[in-house]
Amino acid sequence: MQPMPRFEAIAPTQLHALISDLRRRVQFLDADIEEEERKSRVFDPANHSYPMLALTLRERRDNLRTTVATLQKQLETILLPASERAA
Repeated sequence: MQPMPRFEAIAPTQLHALISDLRRRVQFLDADIEEEERKSRVFDPANHSYPMLALTLRERRDNLRTTVATLQKQLETILLPASERAA
């Protein structure tokens, strides 16, 4: 058995930490969105009175969710045994 290159040994740990951090940020954004909606009493993003800050936070949150999904796929690829990657 060959030793695992340093990057492959560290990458999963770093990806786990990054994914966890981004998920926590998504939760913060969710709370901020709810607060803005509560303050304005407008909960429908299609409403013309919906707060601009909440719209911006929603976009940021959605981008982070997309990033988390992409990183999760990368992590799964790294963690697959070499025999499964070749198949």
